[in-house]
Amino acid sequence: MRSRQFKNAPPGLEILQACSGGRKPSYNWYKGSVLILTFLCYMGYHAARKPPSIVKSILRGSTTTVQKGRLLLADGGLAIAASDPTTLNGWAPFNGDNGQTLLGQVDLAFLGTYAIGMFFAGHLGDRVDLRLFLTAGMILSGIFTSLFGMGYFWDMHSFSYYVMVSIMAGLFQSTGWPSVVSIVANWSGKGKRGLIMGIWNAHTSVGNILGTVVAAAMLSKGWGYSFVVPGFLMIALGTLMYTGLVVQPSDVGHANPDDKPVAGSNRHDDEEITMLKESGKEAPGKEVESIHFMDAWRIPGVTAFAFCLFFSKLIAYTFLYWLPYYIKSTPIEGRKLSAKEAGDLSVLFDVGGVAGGVLAGHLSDKSGASATVATAFTLLSVPCLYLYRTAGHTSFALNVALMMASGFFVNGPYALITTAVSADLGTHDSLQGNAKALATVSAIIDGMGSIGAALGPMLTGFISDRGGFDMVFVMLYTSAVTAGLLLIKLVIKELAVFRGKPVVAKPM
Repeated sequence: MRSRQFKNAPPGLEILQACSGGRKPSYNWYKGSVLILTFLCYMGYHAARKPPSIVKSILRGSTTTVQKGRLLLADGGLAIAASDPTTLNGWAPFNGDNGQTLLGQVDLAFLGTYAIGMFFAGHLGDRVDLRLFLTAGMILSGIFTSLFGMGYFWDMHSFSYYVMVSIMAGLFQSTGWPSVVSIVANWSGKGKRGLIMGIWNAHTSVGNILGTVVAAAMLSKGWGYSFVVPGFLMIALGTLMYTGLVVQPSDVGHANPDDKPVAGSNRHDDEEITMLKESGKEAPGKEVESIHFMDAWRIPGVTAFAFCLFFSKLIAYTFLYWLPYYIKSTPIEGRKLSAKEAGDLSVLFDVGGVAGGVLAGHLSDKSGASATVATAFTLLSVPCLYLYRTAGHTSFALNVALMMASGFFVNGPYALITTAVSADLGTHDSLQGNAKALATVSAIIDGMGSIGAALGPMLTGFISDRGGFDMVFVMLYTSAVTAGLLLIKLVIKELAVFRGKPVVAKPM
């Protein structure tokens, strides 16, 4: 039935129809299933990225020496038997004097490849079946995530092994974001993308929380399990995507949401689109071609938001990869937490991030001023980060409050730009309805963000080894201010529109 009716429908379409009572599922029913499946999908991607931050303190180790065969308490937590390399002495080669630098280099191997792969993934995603592309990426990502953890079981102490596995994991992780944001945008009209995608983008924080809880819970069995379990979760979710994910409404006989003319226009720079419109015209009946990479950069707003996300993700991923380590190494009320306690506490940063992403999306929908919302959140993160560093250690309650506030303002603009803004710019009026630009634009914006995400954790390892975490936070303050300043031109235009003043077009 599937092959005769709908060529690109998933093999589990009959199951989806059975779940709807045997009737042909409505458009909204399919849309709901897509939102749920893509939420689970990217939740899995982020859960698989969390283990490195949880096991850092285990790999790095401490200076305490124990005799073989003993089980001891250290830093408030249970140490594994001394005959196991993951004891208080850490895991070679990460337990040397330059251990934090090596850990930062492993992060760079993963995130650097992820950033580079993002550009190619977006280009490919506009040209292939996104369901198959996403499925392959998830399964291979799960395999290489598990292989990192297998180093524990294979007693692997080669730095090159962990770098190579991280490179491959990062490459296949890059298949996720351009694919899911393009699929969700296929099912969502432009009107309420900020709120819908703000809620949907909670998958990032939910995945971080799930990955943290699972990885921390597995530490007592051995740090390898902290990678293997999320890896197998990715493989299972990849199989689920292949079975049930519907990429676009036309795949199941429904009309696409933006086929009808949309009243009004997009948020930024409608006066600058003439050249792009002329280059995007197609002859009647001719298949729409995918947008060229350099043409996507010329879409108004893409460059500014891409470089803003560079600095926003630098901050967010520094916390993603180093927050549990920072918490464990910084006494709170005079007490150091165990690795598991630090990991569990760090999830509150993402709890704040969920609320920040939803509110940022809601404010963007209400105001139509995404650049202004992103700038306000970014600049407000600076005092929160400063207070977290200088006062967070004095009180457990204050630490929790400041951590959640920091997550709220750091993840708010990050979530807004990577979802609603990317989708809006990917369907900008200049593209004349070319839906094949979505993955390319999303890949450009998140690809630039991912370069910052790669540099942040690497620089943190290098800087903290030499100047301590005070200098790391200086890097974070500077990045937040820079991210806000990059959007000032767009903010001025949005405020002018809000006040009813005409915006004078500049010649291109």
